Amino acid sequence: MRHCIYPGTFDPITYGHLDVLSRAAKLFGRVTVAVAESAGKAPLFSPKERLEMIAPNVANLPNVSVTTFSGLLVEFCMAHQADAIIRGLRALSDFEFEFNMALMNRHLEPELETLFVMPNEQFSYTSSTLVKQVAAYGGDVGHFVPPNVAEALKAANVRAGRS
Repeated sequence: MRHCIYPGTFDPITYGHLDVLSRAAKLFGRVTVAVAESAGKAPLFSPKERLEMIAPNVANLPNVSVTTFSGLLVEFCMAHQADAIIRGLRALSDFEFEFNMALMNRHLEPELETLFVMPNEQFSYTSSTLVKQVAAYGGDVGHFVPPNVAEALKAANVRAGRS
């Protein structure tokens, strides 16, 4: 059974992420969503909160599991006997960063493939950063994230005194 890792910060997970994930779940026998504990970013949500937001949204995908990781992604992939890394590409602007990351990962672990998956075009402009910005100003993010994520964003902004 082929196994891929879908890594990211998922801070928060969006419908675009879930679209890429559902495509990966059709291509691989097993998919592990790997939530980066610390990716050099200052996430709004803790790793535990991100796992809790993702879990109910993948319950309909029996071949998908969710966990956290820290350290080098390739080491995590090899420890979990993964065959590939799945990365979503929304636009050309994503490509340069993702291409360089894929080349570095190939250098570190030549047997591990990176596959790029394009989400449905309706999600091509959606990013976690933009969703957080819209939510911080009280905007409706219901078209971009699942209901439990929209509620978590609202609660986080209330705690921060933004809405």
